[in-house]
Amino acid sequence: QVQLVESGGGLVQPGGSLRLSCAASGSISTINAMGWYRQAPGKQREWVALHTNGGTTNYIDSVKGRFTISRDNAKNTVYLQINSLKPEDTAVYYCHIVRSGGSWGQGTQVTVSS
Repeated sequence: QVQLVESGGGLVQPGGSLRLSCAASGSISTINAMGWYRQAPGKQREWVALHTNGGTTNYIDSVKGRFTISRDNAKNTVYLQINSLKPEDTAVYYCHIVRSGGSWGQGTQVTVSS
């Protein structure tokens, strides 16, 4: 089972940017879909972005134009570039192998506050 470790979260002011990373313990080159999810306090976990090996990306409407998901199969790493951060983006962000029984990381906290 491939293990995932997220990093890159932190405290940032509204309008700021962060780059989240998700490092996998094994090869992700044969994994079709990798995704980022987030869970805000008191809310359910929600899907944020998806990247397939074919290069297709999809985003939840609330982050379109601000978030960019990418992957580097050679480094076994998935990234989430998040720009123009808003307070409502505050959440724990998780990386996930999008398939039945796919691994989740432990999450990285993103806090947007002035």
